This record gives sequence, C-alpha cells and structure tokens, in this order.
Amino acid sequence: MLDQLPVYRDKIEKLKGPVFVFGASGFIGANLFNDIFKIRKDCYALTHDATKAWRLKLLNVPFENIIHCDILSNNSVSEVFEKYKPQTIFNLAAYGAYSKQSSVNLTYETNVLGTVNILQNCTREMVYIHAGSSSEYGFNCTAPKETDRVEPNSHYAVSKVSAAYLLEYYARLAGLKTLNLRLYSIYGYWEEPDRLISRLIEKARQKQLPSLVSPDISRDFVFIEDCVEAFVDAALKVDRATSGKSYNIATGRKTTIGDLVNTSRKTFGIPQEPQWGSMSNRNWDLAEWYGNPGSFQDDFGWVARTSLEEGLSKTEQWQQAIRYEETVIPAFENPKLNPVITAIIACYKDAQAIPYMYDRLVKTFNQLKVRYEIIFVNDNSPDNQEEVINNICDKDPNVVGISHSRNFGSQSAFLSGMEIATGDCVVLMDGDLQDPPEIIPDFYEKWMEGNDVVYGVRVQREMKPHIHFFYKTFYKVFQSLSYIPIPRDAGDFSMIDRKVVKELVDLPETEQFLRGLRAWVGFKQTGVPYVRPERMFGVSTNNWTKNIWWAKKAIFSFSFAPLELMSYAGFALTGLSILGIIWQILAKFIFFPDTPQGISTVIVLIVFFGGLTILGISFLGEYITKIFEETKKRPKYIRTRIRRGSKSYKTADEIRTLVKQLRK
Repeated sequence: MLDQLPVYRDKIEKLKGPVFVFGASGFIGANLFNDIFKIRKDCYALTHDATKAWRLKLLNVPFENIIHCDILSNNSVSEVFEKYKPQTIFNLAAYGAYSKQSSVNLTYETNVLGTVNILQNCTREMVYIHAGSSSEYGFNCTAPKETDRVEPNSHYAVSKVSAAYLLEYYARLAGLKTLNLRLYSIYGYWEEPDRLISRLIEKARQKQLPSLVSPDISRDFVFIEDCVEAFVDAALKVDRATSGKSYNIATGRKTTIGDLVNTSRKTFGIPQEPQWGSMSNRNWDLAEWYGNPGSFQDDFGWVARTSLEEGLSKTEQWQQAIRYEETVIPAFENPKLNPVITAIIACYKDAQAIPYMYDRLVKTFNQLKVRYEIIFVNDNSPDNQEEVINNICDKDPNVVGISHSRNFGSQSAFLSGMEIATGDCVVLMDGDLQDPPEIIPDFYEKWMEGNDVVYGVRVQREMKPHIHFFYKTFYKVFQSLSYIPIPRDAGDFSMIDRKVVKELVDLPETEQFLRGLRAWVGFKQTGVPYVRPERMFGVSTNNWTKNIWWAKKAIFSFSFAPLELMSYAGFALTGLSILGIIWQILAKFIFFPDTPQGISTVIVLIVFFGGLTILGISFLGEYITKIFEETKKRPKYIRTRIRRGSKSYKTADEIRTLVKQLRK
C-alpha cells in the first residue's frame, strides 16, 4: 500500500517519458505521481502551491524530481519544457474546487490561462491529459453523457468547461493529442483530512461517525487507484479519433450519503446512530449527482473495479499504516513541513551585486530543499537596478520586484516587501552582499526548532579596526540605554516568522527602527553569529553623518535615557548651585573675607548652564520631532510598480488590489 507497486505497473512502463504531473502536490496529482515514480524515475512533480506540498514531503520525493513551476507564467512553463522535454503531460493543477478557494480571478487564471500556457508549449508528439470535473455538467448532473449539454453552476465549473473547449480547439487546429477527464467524487489515499471520506474513516477507526449533511445528497464515489489507472489508460490510448474529447470518470452508481454511512457502519462495525443535518448542506450539494462512464469504457476499456466497501477498507488500512493522526493531520495543518521562505532585499546602488545575490540565494534555497520567494525592493536607486531586477523576474516567476517613488530608506524598503510577502517566514537582507545568504541555513535550523525570530549577530566586521571599535561601542551604549532588551551587534539581517511579520507590518508608527521593533514585539527569539564581510562592489552608502543619524534614531526611538539624564543633571546641578551660593556667602563673610571679586566664575557658570540648557532643549526637540512626524501620518513608502513574474502592476489601484489580495 505504501511501498506496494500498482497492479497497472505494466501500463505505467509503457508511458512515453519524461512524464510531467502538474498539480502533483494535490490529492489526485500526488497519487498519480507516486504510482508512476515507484516504477520509473523520469517522472517529475510540478507544483506551485507550497501549502499543499506536504504530501510530497511525506512521500519523501527526491528534490531533483520536484519542479517548481508557475503555470500562470508562460516563461516559467517554457523553461521547464525546454529543460526536461516531457512527452506525457498530466495536468491536475486547479483552483476553486474547494469553498476555501474563493478568488474568482485566480480560478479563471489557473484553470484557463494556466491550461493555455501548458498547451502552447506542447507539440504533436506529446500526450496531454487534463483533469476536468463532473461539476462541468452543473444542473444537468443526473448520469449525463459526454454529448449532453453542460450547464455549469459555479465559476469553477465555467472555468473547467472553458478548459475543455480549449483542449478541443488545440486538438482540432494544432493537432495535439489531448483528453479531458471529467472526474466524479474521487476518494482514497492522501485526500485532505477535512474531506468527507477522510473524516468518515478517521472516525470509523474510533467506532464513531462525523458530522453529516442530509442523507439524500448523492455522489458517484471513485476510488483513487481506479482514477489513476484512468489517467494512465487515457495517456496510452488517446489517438486522433478521440483527441480533444471529454470523458466521464465515474462508476455509474448513485450513492447517497445515507448509503455511504450505512456501508461504513456495516464495514467497520460502528454502533453509533448517524446525526443527520449536524452539518449544513453545501450550496453545490445535489440529490442526483452521478455519472455515465460508458463512453470511456467503450473507447479505452476502463472500468471502476473497486467497490465502495473495498475502497473504504483500503483507505482505513492506509490510514493505519501511515499513522494518520501522527503524520498526515499535522502535516496538513502545519505548513512548516514544507515552508516557503521569502527573502526581502533592500537595494540602493546595488545593480552589480543583485545577480550574485540572486544566484547565491537560489543555490542556498535549493540546498535547503524549500520553496522560495525573492523580493527585490528598488528604493529609487539612480543606477540601472530596475532593469537588472526585471531581467531576473523574466526568467524566474518566484522573484518579485518593487519600485519606490523616491528613496525612503532601508527600513521602509523592508516593510514594503514584508507587506506583500507570501512566505511562512521572511529573511531581511541588504543588497550589497554584506549579509551572506549562506547563513540562511543556520537561521532556518533555529526557526524550525520553534524560534519566531532568528537574528544575525555580527561577531566580526571586515573593516578598519577603529570603525569596528566605534560600532561595538555604540551597540554597548545603546543596549544599556534602551528600555527593552535589544540584542547587541544585531542588525536587520534576520529570519522572521509570518505571524511576527504581520505584527510588524501592522504597527502604526511612521518612523521605524526595525531591529528595535523586532525586539519590542517579543515572541521567541535567538541569535546566530556570523562575520559581516565588506561590500563586494562600490563603496558603502553610509558615512559618519549617516551613522550618527542612525544612532540618534535608535536611541530616541527606544530610550528615554536622554530625558532622564537631563532630569538627573537638573537636580544635581541645582543642588550644586545651592551649595555654591551657601559656600559663597560663608566664604565672603566668615572664611575668606578678602576673596577677590571677578567675572570669570560667572562666565564659566553661564556657559556651562547655557550649554546644558541647549543640550536639554535639543534632546526635547528630538522627541518632539518624532511626535511631529507621527502626527502627520504620511505613508511609510509609495510604490510605483510591483513586478510578479511576467505581470506588472503600475497604477495605484492595481497595486492596492494586489496588496489587499496578498495580505488575506
């Protein structure tokens, strides 16, 4: 079951290779890929949705057989086709089938545009098998033939019908060998734990029943092994006569939820009586939803061989063998089992360094075997940074480019990237390569151990000794002055969990000092030591004036010590002044009546107290300045463009819509 070879192994051996399985991180795609990969190693799992890739992780799929491809990007699809030259393509990538997948635009983009991008890269020598849906029939759901009218009743159904017509179009006009399989209710191994059959079997092993909808709702349940065999049969036998057609993959038997529960109670000996209506019916639930598989049986010789009782028993045995509650459920609920890491690079005058940064980041992420997203923030650099970032976006759909209307500074650049980051954690880095990507695995290890923030601690800087001394001294002073414990020698270079990122982005203040805010929000934090190298190209944009500005920003953002110091100085000097007056009177009239009169003492005291007053006013002015900045409520940054893969968002409305969508 886990390592058992499929009974249709001889058919799998006959497939033309290499074999691509798009959507291999999904339920059916993972089973199809796994069965083929058991027999042959020229099968590749193509996935873009990392939140579903837990199946591939648990299946221990070798990293070299997992290809990250964004089917919404024709460049991404073209690259993988050119590199691997597949001969058999199974497309099970889809969006919108589940109620939690609610984006209408993404439904059409994935199911229609994604299909177009794959078909455009297919040739007549290739075989393309598409996962359609029985929902294409919509209201006409009672044992329809493939020639019957489709009456889609949802955006998802409309998008799948559109894809079916695309296959027919490419078959007729481009001569491609394509086939659309309209799948009914597939169930079995690796289905999501929150789905009906999965929950039913999980509860049945405890001699219980889950919450249930009306007993009259019907389905046509097809076991996953039969479904996989249907895909293999389709790929082996599609020809010019059948190319472009749609076929029903069904048993032809109507099974109500009442029938399913009765079968389960009998199969597993469940004494509990069902509580009908304990779960609300879904808006797509229908009473007469089952299929007619006659055409596929006639043309391809396929038939669903697994009875419902046998399929349920096999699923129950699989759950026991896989230790379902210990492995599958935690993996489904915890995205860290296959996380996405977003690297956010603040770039200013770093055009030469960016390609090196990209290559080193990709190499590092590949070694970690994780999915990545790289966001380059062009903070209105005067060089050709934007052109360099565009070139990288053209070849890698996992790269995002942000352009600012002016130079807002690195802190705003980081926040700009954090707001649209989609990763499970983010890594903040400067674009000058002084934050080595090779330290990220050390961050990742600490993050996987449960730390929410992992920051880099600069144990040594490759710079002149006297400059290094001043940096070390500042961090010591700052740490002693701050009203919260801020790690010493820790810069922006860090890995931050998504939940912490959300808190940082939501902070309302305009003036940011991220390494201080990072400490202020709390959570579990730890440090990783590293040596900070010199810039690879050019000279630092920092100078003594800017360093002093940074020091002032840090101290006045996270310390009241200057104000407290002036209070203490005021008390102390007032006391000394009173003592001085008393001493002057006593000296004049008692101890030293011949004390000469002069103005030098007066001048010194005036200058001293005057300087002290001005210093106190200046401290007060710094805090008032920060208050003034915060009351204006100006935005932290203004974006002029966001580039995601091949798509560019330039208008304010487009950017706002994208940001709102990504922050959901």
